[in-house]
Amino acid sequence: MKNRPPPPLFPQHLRTCPRSLNTQAEMPGPTMESELPVEPQSLKKLSFKSLKRALDIFSPLHSQFPPPDPESKKIRVSHKLHSEYGGIKSVPNQPVKSSSQNQATPSNSNALVLSGTETSKKGSSQSDLSITPVQSKNLGDGNSSGKSTSIIPAHGTPESRNLSTAALMERIPSRWPRPVWHAPWKNYRVISGHLGWVRSIAFDPSNQWFCTGSADRTIKIWDVGTGRLRLTLTGHIEQVRGLAVSSRHTYMFSAGDDKQVKCWDLEQNKVIRSYHGHLSGVYCLALHPTIDVLLTGGRDSVCRVWDIRSKMQIHALSGHDNTVCSVFTRPTDPQVVTGSHDSTIKFWDLRYGKTMATLTHHKKSVRALAQHPIEDSFASASADNIKKFSLPRGEFLHNMLSQQKTIINAMTVNEEGVLATGGDNGSLWFWDWKSGHSFQQSQTIVQPGSLDSEAGIYALSYDITGSRLVTCEADKTIKMWKEDENATPETHPVNFKPPKDIRRF
Repeated sequence: MKNRPPPPLFPQHLRTCPRSLNTQAEMPGPTMESELPVEPQSLKKLSFKSLKRALDIFSPLHSQFPPPDPESKKIRVSHKLHSEYGGIKSVPNQPVKSSSQNQATPSNSNALVLSGTETSKKGSSQSDLSITPVQSKNLGDGNSSGKSTSIIPAHGTPESRNLSTAALMERIPSRWPRPVWHAPWKNYRVISGHLGWVRSIAFDPSNQWFCTGSADRTIKIWDVGTGRLRLTLTGHIEQVRGLAVSSRHTYMFSAGDDKQVKCWDLEQNKVIRSYHGHLSGVYCLALHPTIDVLLTGGRDSVCRVWDIRSKMQIHALSGHDNTVCSVFTRPTDPQVVTGSHDSTIKFWDLRYGKTMATLTHHKKSVRALAQHPIEDSFASASADNIKKFSLPRGEFLHNMLSQQKTIINAMTVNEEGVLATGGDNGSLWFWDWKSGHSFQQSQTIVQPGSLDSEAGIYALSYDITGSRLVTCEADKTIKMWKEDENATPETHPVNFKPPKDIRRF
């Protein structure tokens, strides 16, 4: 008798490649004479066969469980109700009216309730939602407080509900304030005269002229009404980054990359004082509204406080880890607020020269701050977002509802609550201060002969009345903006949607 070889570990039909299953019948492989030919089978059929065997093995185990006990189910449901709604105290002697349909067929699904009116009872006959007047239930004390929405069970499955009844349901009012309508702004004048980037701007308290500082190392004074050049002042040896005009004296202050801070006498049109002490370029400056104090911040990460008359440095407000690029002052604490490239905002006590608070809400450098002229609040601009804070504690209020998605170099706000922000890409956005809604998004146009990359806005400011806006740009021009007189709420409606998720940081 011949010695047979050991049988293969896997059957022939499982060792066959799926691609060659169809051709196996045509091209039979070498088989032994004693073995029967194996009929080829598809992998799909084999998978179903294996699945059927698994079901046959394990299905008797599942069928051995007894049906659910109604008493145990009742205990489980009551425990869940107690754990979920145990803190709600029922209001005594408050009958809940319901329609006959609700009394007939109660169910487990929930629906919002419309506050009781006669018209809502008529609508309940057309829908499956129960719309009944109820009193609100408060957590803890059980005192009812006015009309509000509650949650009650309604009959029917979600598939059988009529979707048209969504209009009958009372919508929960959004707590987000609705924006005030503002007319859109338009560009009505372009002033050219500087030979470099225009980096700073300040208005005269009499609202007759404004001054601009540029990278051409000059300060030019322009007429507000006509836009004509009045005067050109030279004295800096680097670009002029900061300007401020005093409302108490006939002085104008300037600061630049040459580490110098200068005081100009506008009656003589010359420099009468210089304030020495900064170790690097000076990026921003501000005047205290009630005392003769000047504040400057720069690349040396220090905000310095100067006595205007004696040229003495009163304080060196040190604490930032990077460039101080924005500062504003107010008559009450905190009297000094600074923003820095280290992404923090600091409140300073001017009496002792120490930090009162540090705000770390931003993730990127804070390049611009804007204080509201009437309200006790301010806004800060960064590349990640524009945030609003309250004064004097610096509590975070909210973010602006859309992102400009660029580096914001300057921002300003007028008494009517129109916040304007200028970006590095030439985008000029207008926001409603109250709600944070952006009602206009415009793009500046570079003057002929300039590159498209020179569309950046480096400084902007409203005039004293708040009716005109002046922007200083990288194409060496100064643009003036005003509201469109022909615009109405009908021609330019407010396209506002309250935010779904409110970020509280």
